[in-house]
Amino acid sequence: MEHHPFAQRKSLEERLADEARVLRAQAKLLRPGAVREAALRKARQTETGAHINQWLNSPGLRPPTP
Repeated sequence: MEHHPFAQRKSLEERLADEARVLRAQAKLLRPGAVREAALRKARQTETGAHINQWLNSPGLRPPTP
């Protein structure tokens, strides 16, 4: 196993949620337009990533059976 130079203090889900909050806060300060829409899109993508990560790590998820 490869040694990583630092340990993550927060879970991936927490980091993605934090990033989504920051992006939404930034978007609120922007005027309507492409830059604002891009920030909102990225926020939605990070939220989706957090949900997918949560789903993948759920105890109910089972591998496919052959």
